[in-house]
Order: sequence, then C-alpha cells, then structure tokens
Amino acid sequence: MKFTAEQIAGILEGTVVGDPQVKVSKLAKIEEGVKGSLTFLANPKYKPFIYKTKASITIVNLDFEPEHEVETTLIKVEDAYGAFTKLLEYYNEIKLNKSGIEQPSYISESSTIGSDIYIGAFTYIGENVKIGNNVKIFPNSYVSDNVVIGDNTLVFSGAKIYSDCIIGNNCVINSGAIIGADGFGFAPNEKGEYSKVPQIGNVIIEDNVDIGAGTTIDRATLGSTIIRKGVKLDNQIQIAHNVEIGKNTVIAAQTGVAGSTKIGENCQIGGQVGIVGHITIGNNVKIQAQSGIGRNVKDNEVLQGSPALTYGDYNKSYVHFKNLPKIVKNINEIEKRVDGNN
Repeated sequence: MKFTAEQIAGILEGTVVGDPQVKVSKLAKIEEGVKGSLTFLANPKYKPFIYKTKASITIVNLDFEPEHEVETTLIKVEDAYGAFTKLLEYYNEIKLNKSGIEQPSYISESSTIGSDIYIGAFTYIGENVKIGNNVKIFPNSYVSDNVVIGDNTLVFSGAKIYSDCIIGNNCVINSGAIIGADGFGFAPNEKGEYSKVPQIGNVIIEDNVDIGAGTTIDRATLGSTIIRKGVKLDNQIQIAHNVEIGKNTVIAAQTGVAGSTKIGENCQIGGQVGIVGHITIGNNVKIQAQSGIGRNVKDNEVLQGSPALTYGDYNKSYVHFKNLPKIVKNINEIEKRVDGNN
C-alpha cells in the first residue's frame, strides 16, 4: 500500500516541505533510506544523513532548517520521534488488518466466537472455547478445550494454548509460545524411578500482557500459574508451575523461574537470570543479567551475580575478583618472607 506525503502529513498533523504527491510504501532508517521509503530525523547525531538519504520522505521536527539542499521531501511535526512511532503503530494495524475464518480450520460447535474475528488456516479451536471480540488467531495455532480469550488479543502463528487456560484482553502471544503445558512434577518411588505427578491446574494471563516467541508458561499442579496485568515477557523464557508474576513486571530473554516462586510488581529482570523455586521476590526489584537468585528478595533490592549479591556489594567485590591473581601473588611473597625470617 502506498501513501503520499500529503496523506501522511494529514495523519500526523504536519506540514509538507517538498513534493506533497511523492509516494512511499515502506519504512527505513535514515542511513538506509531508498526511493519509495519513509524515514525520520530526531537525534541530532544523525543529521548528516539527511543530506545523503535516498528516502522519499523524512519526518523532522518543526525547528529543523536544512543547512544544505535536501532531495527528500520533509514533513515537519512537533515531535519527529513520536510521529514516527505513531506511523509504526498505524502501519502495524494495517499489516494485521485481517478478518474472517480461513479454511481449512477446525472450530468446535460448542465454542463461542465474538465479532470482528480472524482465525487463520490450519488453526484448531477445541470444545467449549470462548473467544472475545476483535481477536486475531493466526495460522497453525492450537487452542484447546475450555480456553477463554478476551477481547482484542493477538495469537500469532504456531502458538499453543492448552486446556482450561484463561487469556485476558489486549494480550499478545507471539509465535511458538506455549501456554499451559504440564509443570515439571515428578515424584521418586522405591525403585529410584520417577512417577509423573498430574498437573491439573491452569494458567491465567490477565489484561495487557505480552508473551514473547518461544516462551513457555506451565500450568499449575493445583490452582493457577498467574501472570498479572501489564507483564511483558521476552522470547524464550521459562515460567514454571504455580509461579505468580506481579503486574507491570518485565523479564528479558532466556530467564527461568522455578515452581511456586512469587515475583512482585514493577520488577525488572535481565536476560539469562535463574530463579529457584518456592521463594518470594518483592516489588520494584531489579536483577542484572545472568544473576542467580536463591533466596527471598526484599522490595527495591538491586541484585547482581551468581549467587546474587546486592548491586553495590557485587561491584565492590568485583574490584577484588579482578585483582585476585595479584592478591594471591602478594600473599605468597609475604609467606616466603615470613618463612625466611623464622
């Protein structure tokens, strides 16, 4: 789909400087702009590129005045970065603007589906599923029995939602995510073998939650694994059975949270963090990447390392970690002197 500079300026309430009829069909970074693309200039560091870019249209701030001739058509707005973000959202809406039920797909007669729905080809919808309005489920997705999906939720290709799970409104479940697989529950017997403990709970995902590609959230043994409102989970995260994550907490990729751990609200957890089971992490906690958390954590703590120390203690200790060879050498020399004097 192509848009003219005039049309884009209308959406952004901006002013065109240049050819109002020039057309674009794609977005680009300013240093990579080509004919037919739209870009923006917000950071002064990138100003030299506006004189070189081949982009057909560039969004700039109102106060921008070129020092040399520019080939690109300008659209002047109050906030170039904010305007470009608005266009990205608009572009994304158009790209995802699908509707209807594609075939082949299977939808159980016992399921109920809201209005303005999209269900992609090769999707399976099981028994007694309830799907809200304006939900989009992309091809090759699996929605098992008794699942509830709220309004305006996106389920991307290849996602799997197991039975009895509840998904809120305005959620995004990216490709390859698995919601509600069995928790890792096994009990040793007298033969030294492990018998599976049935996992009969579910997963509850509240409103405005984003689940990254390849992330897995296990169902509870009993009760629910709960992801509270506004949580953002990156790609390839493992959330074990009976975990609870408080609202507006964000977790980066490759983090693993073991069973029955409770994580508070507004926490920020870096990539590749390992968190043991059956502990409580308070509110507003920050955990640096690759840390190992093996104890309860109080509100507002900042942690780093494995096992994790408070951030300040870790940095003080790290000074000594780096100097360990020198420290050991000095100790050996002192011991030789002491031995030589005895």
